[in-house]
Amino acid sequence: MKLSVFGGTGFIGSKFLKLYPENLKINRNNLRPESENILYLISTVDNYNVFEDITKDVKVNLELFCKFLENCKSEKITINFISSWFVYGKVDKLPVDESNFCNPTGFYSITKKCAEDLLISYCNTFNINYRIIRLCNVLGEGDKGTSKKKNAVTWMINQLKENKPINLYNDGLVYRDYLHVDDVCQAINLICNKGKINEIYNVSSGRPTKIKTIIDLAQKYLNSTSSLNSVKAPTFHTNVQSQDFWMKNKKLEELGFKQKFSIEEIVKELCFCHGY
Repeated sequence: MKLSVFGGTGFIGSKFLKLYPENLKINRNNLRPESENILYLISTVDNYNVFEDITKDVKVNLELFCKFLENCKSEKITINFISSWFVYGKVDKLPVDESNFCNPTGFYSITKKCAEDLLISYCNTFNINYRIIRLCNVLGEGDKGTSKKKNAVTWMINQLKENKPINLYNDGLVYRDYLHVDDVCQAINLICNKGKINEIYNVSSGRPTKIKTIIDLAQKYLNSTSSLNSVKAPTFHTNVQSQDFWMKNKKLEELGFKQKFSIEEIVKELCFCHGY
């Protein structure tokens, strides 16, 4: 099975194509699939676009996606859509599974959930198959788009390399769910090949890890002299982010998924990777 990969130049998409080169990288200006099985990764990446371009999330996550869907009116097609844990929003009980009610906040989160709903409606209308794949936080070498806003853990580790001070929200005692990018790609490939159609799958470790645990480990590996400062999270951050979050991955494990990279191995790679 060959996948037409849309969004193959990003962190996850480029890694997926490197690990599974038999698939087809679709040019960024082309919204027409070249095979019956599709992996769609085109997306914005954080909730902060509202401050600079209020329409960006709508244009990329919804308008562009709808233009892509217009090219998929075939009952033979299966669309594997990459979504995010952000769609769950703030939850009352952890960990969450795929049946959990979604209440997203923030333009990125809302448009990703809207895109999921549009996909389901469109596929039901035209009798198309789909899978929705919700990713946890993805870490690993090669993510060039890290910042305080996106993949902040990698950004902070890069700050540790330069012995710059680190500001941790709430002492860093915030739980998140992390997987190495190779494990994420393995999971995506597994779902695309073996996952049930018209289903939602969480891709996660299934375990919570404190941000402070990662930073302490990285500081130890690097012998960094960075000071770690506890600061209050900005109001906007608390409005659009869950305090703690992690997901169940039972459905993924039932397909045969086994995590290869431990959190320690992930941190060590980020500390000593080349190209920084």
